[in-house]
Amino acid sequence: MAKQKGKDKDPGRKLVAQHKKARHDYHILDTYECGLVLSGTEVKSLRQGRASLADGFVHIDGNEAWLHNVHIPEYAQGTWTNHAARRKRKLLMHRAEIDKLEAKSQESGHTVVPLALYFNKDGRAKVEIALAKGKKEYDKRQTLREQQDRREADRAVSAARRRQRG
Repeated sequence: MAKQKGKDKDPGRKLVAQHKKARHDYHILDTYECGLVLSGTEVKSLRQGRASLADGFVHIDGNEAWLHNVHIPEYAQGTWTNHAARRKRKLLMHRAEIDKLEAKSQESGHTVVPLALYFNKDGRAKVEIALAKGKKEYDKRQTLREQQDRREADRAVSAARRRQRG
């Protein structure tokens, strides 16, 4: 089933931004849903559907998780209270999750990247982050080849079904 643009798997989620290239560049090992500490103008800017996760990453400093390099542009109607577009933002996670992420991210080749930024059905901004391991170039080519093979097989099956009906 094809995924419609702007729609998400969960009907209670309003997707704001997605980091599609992360799934291409990394093997996703584990995912977490986190809350964000945001200012008022950041929330208003997100409600307009404006954000970019392209350069984002998570850094664990002490006992706190911080989201760096996520671009939430300034709110157009904001005044002197506007926010900085690329400031670091605190993530709201349980202590056990932070400790687990910190231990695993210390391993060689592991990093924590944001996958999606969205509003849940309660209207709260959430970010989906993932513990990931970087892919080698040949892994990326293999993944693309598998996707292409799957598409071709689906086309062949649908063409065979059309011939049977007609």
